Amino acid sequence: MSVVVRIPTPLRRMTNGQDKVEVQSGDLGAMVNELEGAFPGFKERLLDENGELRYFVNIYLNGEDVRFLDGLDTATTSGDEVSIVPAVAGGR
Repeated sequence: MSVVVRIPTPLRRMTNGQDKVEVQSGDLGAMVNELEGAFPGFKERLLDENGELRYFVNIYLNGEDVRFLDGLDTATTSGDEVSIVPAVAGGR
């Protein structure tokens, strides 16, 4: 199943400047592993040492926050769009 993953600007240097990549995966955990295989070091940017999504990284599947779905076990289907969004802090 082909899934489009939108890559945020801070991670594009890992994908050779690509703003989106296509991966084959049945769930988000497999998607992370596919990204790691294609772009070594990608996984550690998304997951902590326990294999959980880092608190400052948000992943959306078709606009839905995966933390409110099944997390990394959330199933994907062909044509889905995944957005990786780093949290932004600060302001006045």
